[in-house]
Amino acid sequence: MCGIVGIYGKDTVAPSIFDGLVAIQHRGHDSAGIVTLDGSFHLKKGLGHVTDVFRGVDPASLPGHAGLGHVRYATIGSNGEIDAQPMVVNYPFGLAMVHNGNVINFASLRRWLHDERHRLVDTDNDVSLILYTLASELEQRDLKHLEVSDVFDAVRATQDRVEGAYSAICIIAGQGMLAFCDPHGIRPIVIGKKFSEHGIVYVFASESVVFDLLGCQRIRDLQPGEAVFVDRHHHLHSSVCRRKAQAFCVFEYIYFAREDSVIHDRLVATERVRMGRRLADTFRKTGIEPDIVIDVPSSSYFFASGLAEALGVPYRRGLAKNNHVGRSFITQNQTVRETMVRQKHNPIPDVVRGKKVAVVDDSIVRGTTSRHLVRLLRKAGAKEITFVSASPPITHPCIYGIDMSVKREIIAAHYDIDQIRHYLEADAVVYQTLEDLKDLYRDLPCCYACFSGEYPTGASEEALRIIEEEKLKSKR
Repeated sequence: MCGIVGIYGKDTVAPSIFDGLVAIQHRGHDSAGIVTLDGSFHLKKGLGHVTDVFRGVDPASLPGHAGLGHVRYATIGSNGEIDAQPMVVNYPFGLAMVHNGNVINFASLRRWLHDERHRLVDTDNDVSLILYTLASELEQRDLKHLEVSDVFDAVRATQDRVEGAYSAICIIAGQGMLAFCDPHGIRPIVIGKKFSEHGIVYVFASESVVFDLLGCQRIRDLQPGEAVFVDRHHHLHSSVCRRKAQAFCVFEYIYFAREDSVIHDRLVATERVRMGRRLADTFRKTGIEPDIVIDVPSSSYFFASGLAEALGVPYRRGLAKNNHVGRSFITQNQTVRETMVRQKHNPIPDVVRGKKVAVVDDSIVRGTTSRHLVRLLRKAGAKEITFVSASPPITHPCIYGIDMSVKREIIAAHYDIDQIRHYLEADAVVYQTLEDLKDLYRDLPCCYACFSGEYPTGASEEALRIIEEEKLKSKR
């Protein structure tokens, strides 16, 4: 999972892109980068957080009225600087691109680019596959008289070639800025605008919190398979190029997006409260009567508050969080992840001592974090601990950009709920049911592949094996 920002205006954009990236830093901690266009591309990227990469960088070194920004969390490919985004190619026109998502047919696409289009892809980052495919499709058009329809035709051909989940933003030098997403609309991308003294400014981003910070008006989310092109005269054009059945990633609401983001006209915080309230139905059936409900800070607050309200049980803050530690879920190395968990949370003994505690987290993936939290609460004097997952059991790897690609790491893929309870050392474990989660999103078709194994793009056993091997290779 990554975060992307694109700004096309008439004033210097680099400072605003930097601010936008800080707003979506939660989407990736591995690397960050900005590219701007001012006659030529000006690129700065590196490993680490946004503030680390751009510490001491003079904004004047990134001139231009058009630019892209990216924060990365590596799921496929290396975590070296060569794979940091944005990516740039000099022909045709000069193209720069950022993306969020995963290409699942990377092996065959790489061969096609090499054998048929004579392009050498020199990084492991799959944005280069999207970028080179789009570049090769644009080459087939009349470059001296490129029309908007040519741009959309090139996107359509790219969507036909590239399989997986992706949202992408691309600068086409001298032509404009292009944003597009996969035919299923799995990954989020939203468009906004604001007015400066020199004219209208268009902004594309993974989440609407970027607009809040930059003072933009949110226009809308892109539809599945849609492309939006802002030409050099700042006229906006859109076309649904290749649309298939919508399958928006429900995990955006569960974990990845900030609670103050609006995605598909839904406030993330409200969605999490709804999930927590729906959990109450399943919780009551267990017969468990907790004294208090607590959350695992900070993505789980709204789940826990919704559950507590529905159960009529007090909500309390029972775990303190060190906010200077990153998100452990999006850290690749397991040893580092476990260290971060130990650094991040600390129980508040006076809150949990002698209490029957229901502790709510957004999900249970590997189980290591959950077990550590149970042990902490037990040591702090909790009388009884029920571990509650706001999401259903995760049983299958995500092949679309969430770090669940190795099935052997997914605890619910191998054990039933009672075995998971034993592993977590909890008194009980309660999951949201998949049926209830689907019922909440009857009017927004979502991707539930990590819960059901039903991949909207399709995925053969061979494809899953290749993706898992690639994931394992990137962890070495």
